[in-house]
Amino acid sequence: MTGWDHVTDFLVVGSGAGVVGAVRARALGKDVLVVEKTDRFGGSTCMSGGVMWLPHNPLMRREGVSDSFDEALRYFETVVGDAGPASSDARRRAYLRAGVEMVDFLESEGVEFRRCEGYSDYYSGVRGCEGGSARGRSIEAKAFDKNRLGPWGDRIRLGFSGGLTVYTGEAGPMMLMRTRIGLAVLARVGMRTALGRIRRRRLVTNGAALTARLLQVLLRQGADVWLESALADLVVEDGRVVGAALRQNGREVRVRTRDGVLLAAGGFARNAEMREEYGGGRPTSATWTSANPGDTGEVIRIAMARGAATDMLDEAWWMPSWMMPDGTPAMCLSERSKPGAIVVDAQGRRYFNEAVAYQEAGQQMYAHELESGGAVPSWLVVDSRHRGHYPFGMSPPGRTPTEWITSGAMKRADTLEELARRCGIDAGGLLKTVERFNRFAETGVDEDFHRGEGDHEKYYGDVTHSPNPCLGLVSKSPYYAVALYPGDIGTSGGILCDEFARVLDTEGAPIAGLYATGNCTASVMGRKYLGAGASIAASAVFGYIAADHATSLTRP
Repeated sequence: MTGWDHVTDFLVVGSGAGVVGAVRARALGKDVLVVEKTDRFGGSTCMSGGVMWLPHNPLMRREGVSDSFDEALRYFETVVGDAGPASSDARRRAYLRAGVEMVDFLESEGVEFRRCEGYSDYYSGVRGCEGGSARGRSIEAKAFDKNRLGPWGDRIRLGFSGGLTVYTGEAGPMMLMRTRIGLAVLARVGMRTALGRIRRRRLVTNGAALTARLLQVLLRQGADVWLESALADLVVEDGRVVGAALRQNGREVRVRTRDGVLLAAGGFARNAEMREEYGGGRPTSATWTSANPGDTGEVIRIAMARGAATDMLDEAWWMPSWMMPDGTPAMCLSERSKPGAIVVDAQGRRYFNEAVAYQEAGQQMYAHELESGGAVPSWLVVDSRHRGHYPFGMSPPGRTPTEWITSGAMKRADTLEELARRCGIDAGGLLKTVERFNRFAETGVDEDFHRGEGDHEKYYGDVTHSPNPCLGLVSKSPYYAVALYPGDIGTSGGILCDEFARVLDTEGAPIAGLYATGNCTASVMGRKYLGAGASIAASAVFGYIAADHATSLTRP
């Protein structure tokens, strides 16, 4: 072992949901080291909603929510279809089976979860898609007090909910702030937040709660966790990965591993060069992403240099976004689904169902851009009724920051013709589109794109609005518009793995001692996003699977 600075059984590179693999390996009695290249623990998971999409999970069973593996497999088949080896039948089955075991295991380690009731699968109720759950298959970590982490409480990456102790599963109804439903949820969130502050608790929810709870278990287990320690290379002997070289405080640190290395370090959303290289000629920019600052892709490059195969490098977890006055991308989620909103191209034409799930929306934007042009950017157009009833970004109903208008980030005009001029949209095309759309709004049937039929679309619509919770007239002046770009919350293509999370080489054989999970891999979800937390769940589950395999506890 000459030349090694540290020896461990299992090395996990990255501190997002993939650290479930570290928790599992440590529980099985193995020495574990987790390394994170930034000065904060949690990765993109910590910045996310922290939800995990896990069919037939123990929480569903305890609450009597009907589900089965067969239903989940049918959902995979009818939504994802044949997406290649990353979403093979073996990987799908491994994901579904191990997901149930993983939740039982994490709960036994003290991680507390809650169901996201009503947060439906993204393709539930959509034409041609079967096996989806309207009640939802997603779970999330319960609120967590960072004081319980001691000094590590300040090393958790900041989440997205600011000072509010709000669950991701509450986000949909909370957007209806002027309804009885929305006010009830808002009051509950406000009370929870206020009580936490009164009691001097540093409560976090969403992805911050999940990663904080996983870190708590790791620290209690006695696992080693190193921040500011970046992967520089993998060490290979006789065709097997036996360790890694890290960059730490300006020097190289060599780590020997007895059982394996798990790569769980995210994708390349922040790497402009890789985005251009693998983007297929589509317009792209690293400034459009909301992924964490460490999402720079070098781990994928290192694995490729060691012979790893890759797939779907052109894919990402797309999230249509508009640019704030300071250049920060703002994710556009519920705004697209509410009555009184449409998305049009430069010719003023609708070209897709605005209320579809975010990855699908980004894919539609790119498909239309390649086919017809004028979709990057597209324009989200809303009327004053929409602006008066629903939040927009972080702004509450009825309050539009002056800076949004004066900076040009948001356009405002008294007529649709003037709005079109300010946005560079064909005015005749926009007027014709709005006239047709308003007829759909009156009947409640979107004859062009079926908006409002899917359960997820209704979730982010306005349940108090009829006849369709997602369709409303675009008719009340003044009108507003923002330019929409195909932003993302991380890439979803990368290293190709088998059902045991083993990294495969370009000949299809496993690379001994090397495992991978999360956004540095080609997703088991293929080119779809099946439900809230599909990416985080897959990262956690295949981390769990990798730990079992690396420690010779492979299932028959």
